[in-house]
Amino acid sequence: MKPILSMLAVTMVSVLSLQGAGCRNTGVGDPCTPEQEYDATFEGFSEKEVSVETRSFQCQTRTCLVNHFRGRVSCPEGQASDGSGGCVVPGSEIPVAPRRPAPLGSCVAAQCTDRQTDDAVYCSCRCANLAGKTDDGSVYCECPEAFECTELVASIGAARSEGLTGRYCVKRGTEFRAGSNCNAPSDATTCVQ
Repeated sequence: MKPILSMLAVTMVSVLSLQGAGCRNTGVGDPCTPEQEYDATFEGFSEKEVSVETRSFQCQTRTCLVNHFRGRVSCPEGQASDGSGGCVVPGSEIPVAPRRPAPLGSCVAAQCTDRQTDDAVYCSCRCANLAGKTDDGSVYCECPEAFECTELVASIGAARSEGLTGRYCVKRGTEFRAGSNCNAPSDATTCVQ
């Protein structure tokens, strides 16, 4: 009986070793909801910008990337200025009520039909500096196979945030093209800017 148990134990260890070999999970690409969305007055992101949240507890990498995304992850269809649409703070029943002057009121723009959450908001990591280098003493990551190291943040404005500039792991085939992305007609909520 002992030889069979020993052989079974060796087999189990071998199977577990093979499962882990080459399948390192970095967390890059995991979904995340940016912290701003837990603020009921936050009206949403703009597709003209990139946001990098570096203290996200939802991400193994601690970086939640919002790459040219419009609206709120938690409210895909948006919310009209009269409050219809029913956007709420994630995980609660607290209504979203951005502080905007009339006639815009509590409007939250809908996500772009051609740039949804899966392609624009997810856990990422900084893979190189602005020069495309990784030899400056900062900590960088390697992008998983389905991602590429893409320059996203050229400047932040505050000198102390320079460690956020550079390149991040971005899903292949999801590059933002100004003028062509976020122009598709939609029945969802559109806010006049």
